[in-house]
Amino acid sequence: MLFNSLHFVVFFIVVTGLYFNVPHKYRWQLLLFSSCYFYMAFLPIYILILGFTIVIDYFAGIYIEKSEGKRRKLFLIFSLIANIGVLAIFKYYNFLNGNLSVFLNNLGYQNQVPNLSILLPIGLSFHTFQAMSYTIEVYRGKVRAERKFGIYALYVMFYPQLVAGPIERPQNVIPQFYEKHEFDYSRVADGLKQMAWGMFKKVVIADRLAVVTDQVFNSPQSYPAITLALAVLFFSFQIYCDFSGYSDIALGAAKVMGFRLMKNFDRPYSSRSISEFWTRWHISLSSWFKDYLYIPLGGRRVTIPRWYFNLFFVFLVSGLWHGANWTFIVWGALHGFYLIFGIVTASSRQKIKSLLGIDKFPRINGLLQVLTTFVLVTVAWVFFRTNGVKNSLYILKKLPDSLQEIYVSLVNRTLYLGELSVSVADLLFCLFLIAFLETVQFLQSKYNLLESLKTRPIYVRWAFYYSTVLAILYFGVFDNRQFIYFQF
Repeated sequence: MLFNSLHFVVFFIVVTGLYFNVPHKYRWQLLLFSSCYFYMAFLPIYILILGFTIVIDYFAGIYIEKSEGKRRKLFLIFSLIANIGVLAIFKYYNFLNGNLSVFLNNLGYQNQVPNLSILLPIGLSFHTFQAMSYTIEVYRGKVRAERKFGIYALYVMFYPQLVAGPIERPQNVIPQFYEKHEFDYSRVADGLKQMAWGMFKKVVIADRLAVVTDQVFNSPQSYPAITLALAVLFFSFQIYCDFSGYSDIALGAAKVMGFRLMKNFDRPYSSRSISEFWTRWHISLSSWFKDYLYIPLGGRRVTIPRWYFNLFFVFLVSGLWHGANWTFIVWGALHGFYLIFGIVTASSRQKIKSLLGIDKFPRINGLLQVLTTFVLVTVAWVFFRTNGVKNSLYILKKLPDSLQEIYVSLVNRTLYLGELSVSVADLLFCLFLIAFLETVQFLQSKYNLLESLKTRPIYVRWAFYYSTVLAILYFGVFDNRQFIYFQF
C-alpha cells in the first residue's frame, strides 16, 4: 500500500478512528492486524517471509536472555544468519550468481546454477535490520526480551515505518506499545501537518522532478549535456523529497496515534562536509551502521590505516545494502573515499584557506563548504540512479560540457534540451519548487513554523491548511509512483 494513494488515505482514517475508540488492551492487536493488511496489500505471499524471521528472532531473543556464555552468542549468530540468509537469497543471490557466471566465462567455463525467478519483497532490508537490532540489543543486555509474541511482531511490522523506516531500536518502540495514548488535538494536528508536508514533498516535488529524471537517466546518450546536468540536479532533490517525504508521512502517522519515531532527516544538503551529511541523511541507517558495524570493527580506536579501512568498509556495505548492483557499491565506495580524503587533507585545506584569507569570512567559507559537499553528494547520486556504471561514467564525462552549452544558450537565446517531453515552463516550475523547498527548510531552521502558525488567527490557519491541500491536489502527480526506497 502506497502512502500516496487513496487506498492509504481510507486505511489511515479507518485505523486511526478505530485506534482511539477501542479499549487500550486491544489496540496493539488492531495495529498488528492493520500492519499485516498494509504489508499484504503489496504482495500477500511475502507475509510468510516476514513471519519466518519474526518467529526465529522472537525465540532467539528469549533464549539469548536465558542463556549464558557461548550459548548466548550461538543463539545470536543463529538469528543473524537467518536474517542475513533471507536477505542474501531474495536480494543478492542473482547478483552474486550473475557475477560468478561472468567470472567463469572469462576462464572458459559455464555456470550451470540458474538464477531465481523471484521478486524482491518490499522493504526487506529495512525490517531485516530492525529485527537484527532487536536480538543484538538483547544480547548486549540493553533491552529485555519481549515475551508477548504479538508485541514483538508489531515492533517489526508497525505499519508507518514497516516498508522504508526509520529503522528503530526496540528500547524506543516496544515500550510505547504498552502506553495508553489519549486523543490529543494538538498532537494529532501536528501529526497531520507533518504528513501533509511529507505528501507535498513526495507528489508535488519528487514525482514532478521524476518526470524529467526518468526520461534522461533511462537513456542518457539521447540528451545533450545541459539536459544531463539538469537531470542530475533534479535527482538530488527528487531522492531527498521522495525519501524524506516518506519519513514525514511515517512519523506524522505515528504521531497522530501518540507514537514517537526517530527523526530520519535534518536538512542534509546544508551540510558542510560529507561527515556532517551522514549525520543528517537517513539518520536511522547511519546510526545503525555506526552502532552495529563501525564500532564493533574498532571505530577509530585503532591504528590510522585500520581506521580508514573501517570507514571505507562500512560505506561499501552501506552501498551493498542499498542494492545488488555495482552502481550502489561504487556509490558507497565513493562516499567512503570522500570521507577518508576529507580527513587526510583537513590540515592542508585549512592552510590553503588561511593563505587565501577565506577563513576570515566565515559566511563565505561556510557557503563554499556547503556547495562543495552538495556537488560531491550529487556526483555520487549519478551512480545511485543509473542502470549501470558505464552510463554513470558517460554522464559524468559529459557534465563539464553543460557549462559551454549554457553559455551558447545565453548568447543565442535558445535552449536545446533534446527530445525531453517537458516544457521549459515545467522545468522553471521544478526549479521554483526546489527554491521553495530550500526556503521553507531554511526558515524551519531559524523558527518553529508550526508553533508560529498556531499563534495566528483561525482564519489564517485554515486558509493555510486549505491552500496546502489544494496545492497537493492541483500540482501533485498522482500516478501511484512507488517510493524510491521501497526497492531496498
